[in-house]
Amino acid sequence: MELYNSVDVIKNVGGERKKKFNKLGVFTVLDLLEHFPRDYNDRSDLRKTDEIIINEENTVKGVISTKPDIFTKGRFQIVKAKIHDDRGTVYAVWFNQPYLKNALKVGESYVFTGKAVLKYNSVILESPDFELYGEKELLSTGRIVPIYSATAGLSQKIIRSVIKSVIDDISGKIDEFIPEGIRKKYKLCERKFAVLNIHFPENDESFFIARKRLVFEELFLLQAKLLQVKGFIKKRECAAIAEDFDISGLTEVLPFSFTNAQKKVLSEIILDFKNKVTMSRLVQGDVGSGKTAVAMAAAYIMAKNGYQTALMAPTDVLANQHFESFSKVFEKLGVRCVLLSGGLKKSEKRRVYESIELGYAKIVIGTHAVIQDAVKFDNLGLAITDEQHRFGVRQRNKLSKKGNNPHILVMTATPIPRTLALILYGDLDISIIDELPPGRQKTDTLFVNSSYYQRIYSFIKKHIDRGRQAYIICPTIEEGEKNDLKAVEQYTEKLKNEIFQNYRVECIHGKFKADYKNYVMESFSKGDIDILVSTTVIEVGINVPNAVIMLIENAERFGLAQLHQLRGRVGRGAEKSYCILVSDSENKVAKERMEVMTKSSDGFEISEKDLSLRGPGDFFGTRQHGIPELKIANLYKDIEVLREVRRASEELYINDPLLEKEENQKLAAEMDKFFRETDNIDFG
Repeated sequence: MELYNSVDVIKNVGGERKKKFNKLGVFTVLDLLEHFPRDYNDRSDLRKTDEIIINEENTVKGVISTKPDIFTKGRFQIVKAKIHDDRGTVYAVWFNQPYLKNALKVGESYVFTGKAVLKYNSVILESPDFELYGEKELLSTGRIVPIYSATAGLSQKIIRSVIKSVIDDISGKIDEFIPEGIRKKYKLCERKFAVLNIHFPENDESFFIARKRLVFEELFLLQAKLLQVKGFIKKRECAAIAEDFDISGLTEVLPFSFTNAQKKVLSEIILDFKNKVTMSRLVQGDVGSGKTAVAMAAAYIMAKNGYQTALMAPTDVLANQHFESFSKVFEKLGVRCVLLSGGLKKSEKRRVYESIELGYAKIVIGTHAVIQDAVKFDNLGLAITDEQHRFGVRQRNKLSKKGNNPHILVMTATPIPRTLALILYGDLDISIIDELPPGRQKTDTLFVNSSYYQRIYSFIKKHIDRGRQAYIICPTIEEGEKNDLKAVEQYTEKLKNEIFQNYRVECIHGKFKADYKNYVMESFSKGDIDILVSTTVIEVGINVPNAVIMLIENAERFGLAQLHQLRGRVGRGAEKSYCILVSDSENKVAKERMEVMTKSSDGFEISEKDLSLRGPGDFFGTRQHGIPELKIANLYKDIEVLREVRRASEELYINDPLLEKEENQKLAAEMDKFFRETDNIDFG
């Protein structure tokens, strides 16, 4: 058996079980080893029969006294077994499992774990797990027991036994790849010990030792590879050599002045340009902080020095908005901008392609259309991606390959905690615009339950009557997406026909065609729609300054970072704006999240809280960033390990920049394997 064999090479895993394991994301033997427990039950405390605690789970070692009985009671077939030890007797009962009558052998010792109840003056264990006590190692009772993510037809017992058989078979092939010096310095156990004790820990201490090793390993592979990429980029000389950094022409036509935070970030970008190596920089800034203006300044410098800039946005709507704002400014400066999106006719596309290839177009703005093979640049000097969390590393790299090592600028309004940013964007230098332009009013955020609907609707009508507009956001979730979208449409009809009969109400969601979505958004932007009912398709980049109310239904179904992004769609004009969160959830964490939203408007503070409240959940889909999904590390709880990993990664490259030393060669190979498994990354 090899680590990359299909899971059905394992004993007792046939075609049907293979399908069920595949459903859990387990396709290979290695996947199974890395199907880490989501929780544990401590069943290691073996009690005597006279030590059993009623109404609690108990683990008892005992002998089957007599052949189990089977009888019927109502809809149930009940198997009842008498168990004894040297202190007394208890009973165990199981419902609708008649085969157990013959599975339990008289005179054999078993370990049972189940809830104890007192009935008819007898102590009874209800539906206990049990295993034969003997030479074979216990897996489901009498020890610390792993609990796995499972699916119908794959019980915990089956998963445990299959994983244990693999560990026994393959333990000799679990290679060590972290160099010994790093293992000793950071007190890491051997990999073989870690794999065994993460699944079947001997005790609490063994579990913590194993987990530390595996968390370190996962973050280390990730961070070391990203630093390798960063080092590679830094060493590449950029062909876009700028000499003229005067942006006074741009600042004269802009209707505002740069904030100090924008000036600071711009100076960092200019310093990168002067260094004559490829810039690779992430600009983070809250909604409305002025990232686009900084991008304009960088593009202006490139244009003045004879180079082209490409800006890739995740949606047609956002690309159109960028094109409008860039065109308005750059037309006055004699710099030609073109828009490249999926909606262009063939003849229009040909003309745009030609102007790009001949170098007439100095600023090219578009969606994924920008990275199509047909697009050839004359002299690309700067590649910008907006809302980076919507793109993978491969797409960013593909854009950069359109030129001769162009500078790379990545922008996001999704506030990312700095620790998380180090992981997600380990290949980028990070700049933060932490100041809003003067005159922006704070959006008031209110958290209410559904009993407030009449007041909310009246509030919305009052503002529309004053000439303003409103968003109403409904959530969708993957599993019930069709039903959710149907519910959105039905809700829109109710709003149109029963609540806002005298107002213009329209609906938009992810299943509508791009042309229709663009049409609705454009109508809303022009003021032809009063209320836009939407799913989260409006989360990013929509700019309608006249919209002053954001009503978010079932707000508990959104993450804090996403709620903050949605809230950023209002408060973009001079008028006072409001975000109303509606939720009837009694969940303590949900309520805590809503309270955070009402108290804070700081995106970075909110994102830190989001990370802490969500725990090990995926912060916003790490796969979208082009990095492998983390299987065991928790980016909030494991911050200390992350810091150690960062130090270890930097030390690694200081001592061996190309990982050529013998002790680092296995690590380099493992780094490549680790990333090869995700389809969103391309380090070529």
